[in-house]
Amino acid sequence: MTESALVAMSIKGLMLDPVSNSPIVVLKDEAEKFFLPIWVGIFEANAIALQLENVTTPRPMTHDLLRNMISELDAQVTRIVINDLRDSTFFAQIRVLTGGKTLELDARPSDAIALALRTEAPIFVAQSVLEQAQTISPEGDEHDEKMKKWFEGLGPEELGKYKM
Repeated sequence: MTESALVAMSIKGLMLDPVSNSPIVVLKDEAEKFFLPIWVGIFEANAIALQLENVTTPRPMTHDLLRNMISELDAQVTRIVINDLRDSTFFAQIRVLTGGKTLELDARPSDAIALALRTEAPIFVAQSVLEQAQTISPEGDEHDEKMKKWFEGLGPEELGKYKM
Protein backbone atom coordinates (compact mmCIF):
# COMPACT_ATOMS: atom_id res chain seq x y z
CA MET A 1 0.00 0.00 0.00
CA THR A 2 1.52 3.31 -1.03
CA GLU A 3 2.01 6.06 1.53
CA SER A 4 -0.15 8.40 -0.57
CA ALA A 5 -3.06 5.98 -0.25
CA LEU A 6 -2.99 6.42 3.54
CA VAL A 7 -4.69 9.12 5.60
CA ALA A 8 -3.18 10.06 8.98
CA MET A 9 -5.82 9.89 11.69
CA SER A 10 -6.08 10.56 15.40
CA ILE A 11 -8.63 9.74 18.03
CA LYS A 12 -11.44 12.27 18.29
CA GLY A 13 -12.93 10.39 21.18
CA LEU A 14 -14.43 7.30 22.68
CA MET A 15 -18.14 7.01 23.35
CA LEU A 16 -21.00 4.59 23.81
CA ASP A 17 -23.41 3.94 20.96
CA PRO A 18 -26.73 5.19 22.37
CA VAL A 19 -28.64 2.42 20.58
CA SER A 20 -26.53 -0.70 21.14
CA ASN A 21 -24.58 0.56 24.19
CA SER A 22 -21.42 -0.66 22.42
CA PRO A 23 -18.21 1.35 22.64
CA ILE A 24 -17.17 3.36 19.57
CA VAL A 25 -13.75 4.83 18.92
CA VAL A 26 -14.03 7.81 16.58
CA LEU A 27 -11.04 8.59 14.38
CA LYS A 28 -10.60 11.88 12.53
CA ASP A 29 -8.10 13.27 10.07
CA GLU A 30 -6.21 16.48 10.84
CA ALA A 31 -8.53 18.69 8.77
CA GLU A 32 -11.59 16.95 10.25
CA LYS A 33 -12.68 16.18 6.72
CA PHE A 34 -13.26 12.52 7.64
CA PHE A 35 -14.64 10.93 10.79
CA LEU A 36 -14.48 7.15 11.06
CA PRO A 37 -16.48 5.45 13.84
CA ILE A 38 -15.30 1.95 14.70
CA TRP A 39 -17.34 -0.18 17.08
CA VAL A 40 -15.02 -2.03 19.46
CA GLY A 41 -15.27 -4.51 22.29
CA ILE A 42 -15.63 -3.35 25.87
CA PHE A 43 -12.20 -4.64 26.95
CA GLU A 44 -10.45 -2.96 24.02
CA ALA A 45 -12.38 0.26 24.69
CA ASN A 46 -11.21 0.09 28.29
CA ALA A 47 -7.58 -0.35 27.15
CA ILE A 48 -7.91 2.67 24.85
CA ALA A 49 -9.66 4.75 27.54
CA LEU A 50 -7.02 3.96 30.17
CA GLN A 51 -4.29 5.21 27.85
CA LEU A 52 -6.24 8.29 26.72
CA GLU A 53 -6.79 9.22 30.36
CA ASN A 54 -3.16 8.40 31.34
CA VAL A 55 -4.29 5.88 33.95
CA THR A 56 -1.59 3.57 35.21
CA THR A 57 -2.73 0.15 36.35
CA PRO A 58 -0.97 -1.72 39.17
CA ARG A 59 -0.13 -4.59 36.81
CA PRO A 60 0.48 -4.41 33.04
CA MET A 61 -2.58 -4.80 30.85
CA THR A 62 -2.28 -6.91 27.67
CA HIS A 63 -1.36 -3.94 25.45
CA ASP A 64 1.19 -2.76 28.02
CA LEU A 65 2.70 -6.25 27.97
CA LEU A 66 2.91 -6.13 24.16
CA ARG A 67 4.58 -2.71 24.29
CA ASN A 68 7.07 -3.96 26.89
CA MET A 69 7.86 -7.12 24.89
CA ILE A 70 8.38 -5.17 21.68
CA SER A 71 10.71 -2.77 23.48
CA GLU A 72 12.68 -5.56 25.21
CA LEU A 73 13.15 -7.27 21.84
CA ASP A 74 14.70 -4.03 20.47
CA ALA A 75 11.80 -3.64 18.08
CA GLN A 76 9.64 -0.61 17.37
CA VAL A 77 6.04 -0.12 16.27
CA THR A 78 6.38 2.35 13.40
CA ARG A 79 2.70 2.67 12.50
CA ILE A 80 -0.67 0.99 12.43
CA VAL A 81 -2.92 0.96 9.39
CA ILE A 82 -6.62 0.20 9.23
CA ASN A 83 -6.27 -1.36 5.82
CA ASP A 84 -9.45 -3.22 4.92
CA LEU A 85 -13.19 -3.34 5.42
CA ARG A 86 -15.04 -6.56 4.62
CA ASP A 87 -18.59 -7.48 5.59
CA SER A 88 -18.78 -4.50 7.98
CA THR A 89 -15.59 -5.63 9.74
CA PHE A 90 -12.45 -3.49 9.83
CA PHE A 91 -8.98 -5.03 9.57
CA ALA A 92 -5.66 -3.55 10.61
CA GLN A 93 -1.94 -4.15 10.44
CA ILE A 94 0.76 -3.23 12.91
CA ARG A 95 4.13 -2.44 11.33
CA VAL A 96 7.04 -3.48 13.53
CA LEU A 97 10.68 -2.77 12.76
CA THR A 98 13.10 -5.28 14.25
CA GLY A 99 16.70 -6.09 13.40
CA GLY A 100 16.46 -4.22 10.10
CA LYS A 101 13.38 -6.22 9.10
CA THR A 102 9.88 -4.83 8.74
CA LEU A 103 7.05 -7.06 9.91
CA GLU A 104 3.37 -6.48 9.09
CA LEU A 105 1.21 -8.13 11.74
CA ASP A 106 -2.54 -8.60 11.31
CA ALA A 107 -4.60 -7.18 14.16
CA ARG A 108 -8.03 -5.99 15.14
CA PRO A 109 -8.22 -2.21 14.77
CA SER A 110 -9.04 -1.82 18.47
CA ASP A 111 -5.90 -3.72 19.52
CA ALA A 112 -3.79 -1.87 16.97
CA ILE A 113 -5.09 1.50 18.21
CA ALA A 114 -4.49 0.57 21.87
CA LEU A 115 -0.91 -0.44 21.00
CA ALA A 116 -0.34 2.67 18.86
CA LEU A 117 -1.35 4.88 21.79
CA ARG A 118 1.12 3.11 24.07
CA THR A 119 4.00 3.24 21.59
CA GLU A 120 3.19 6.70 20.21
CA ALA A 121 2.98 5.19 16.73
CA PRO A 122 0.98 7.03 14.07
CA ILE A 123 -2.47 5.77 13.09
CA PHE A 124 -3.36 5.60 9.40
CA VAL A 125 -6.45 4.54 7.49
CA ALA A 126 -6.30 3.40 3.89
CA GLN A 127 -8.05 5.82 1.55
CA SER A 128 -9.95 2.86 0.08
CA VAL A 129 -11.33 2.04 3.55
CA LEU A 130 -12.46 5.64 4.04
CA GLU A 131 -14.20 5.54 0.67
CA GLN A 132 -15.86 2.21 1.48
CA ALA A 133 -16.84 2.96 5.08
CA GLN A 134 -19.75 4.94 6.39
CA THR A 135 -17.45 7.91 6.85
CA ILE A 136 -18.76 11.35 7.47
CA SER A 137 -17.53 13.69 4.79
CA PRO A 138 -18.63 17.23 3.93
CA GLU A 139 -18.87 16.17 0.29
CA GLY A 140 -21.52 13.60 1.25
CA ASP A 141 -25.28 13.86 1.17
CA GLU A 142 -27.54 15.65 3.67
CA HIS A 143 -27.43 12.70 6.11
CA ASP A 144 -23.62 12.76 6.08
CA GLU A 145 -23.70 16.49 6.84
CA LYS A 146 -26.05 15.91 9.80
CA MET A 147 -23.80 13.12 11.10
CA LYS A 148 -20.72 15.34 10.71
CA LYS A 149 -22.43 18.10 12.71
CA TRP A 150 -23.43 15.54 15.36
CA PHE A 151 -19.81 14.33 15.71
CA GLU A 152 -18.50 17.91 15.82
CA GLY A 153 -21.12 18.86 18.40
CA LEU A 154 -20.32 16.03 20.78
CA GLY A 155 -18.95 17.52 23.95
CA PRO A 156 -16.27 16.22 26.28
CA GLU A 157 -18.89 14.43 28.35
CA GLU A 158 -19.74 12.25 25.34
CA LEU A 159 -16.25 11.90 23.84
CA GLY A 160 -13.66 12.87 26.40
CA LYS A 161 -14.22 10.34 29.15
CA TYR A 162 -15.21 6.75 28.72
CA LYS A 163 -16.88 5.38 31.83
CA MET A 164 -16.76 1.67 32.50
